Amino acid sequence: MEKDVERFLIKGIEKLGGKCYKWVSSNANGVPDRICLLPKGVIIFVELKDYRGRISELQKIQHKTIQNLGFQVYVLNSKERVNEFLAFCKELVS
Repeated sequence: MEKDVERFLIKGIEKLGGKCYKWVSSNANGVPDRICLLPKGVIIFVELKDYRGRISELQKIQHKTIQNLGFQVYVLNSKERVNEFLAFCKELVS
């Protein structure tokens, strides 16, 4: 379930010394679900889906806009993908 993946992500980011905030934008639909703030000023946006989840066209547009500003956007749909993402984050902050 998406909520299980989300909780797993939050705990993992906190173990790295970061924060993982829910992002709800009142003026922009389709933004990623979470903003991960890591030590050393690293900011990464995360879209969470369940294993069947698909990204909408609006989400694709929002992701591209964020990426064009120089930020990273990851789409995670399982605890395995979250583990890979957390390993990547650990390398960034080490």
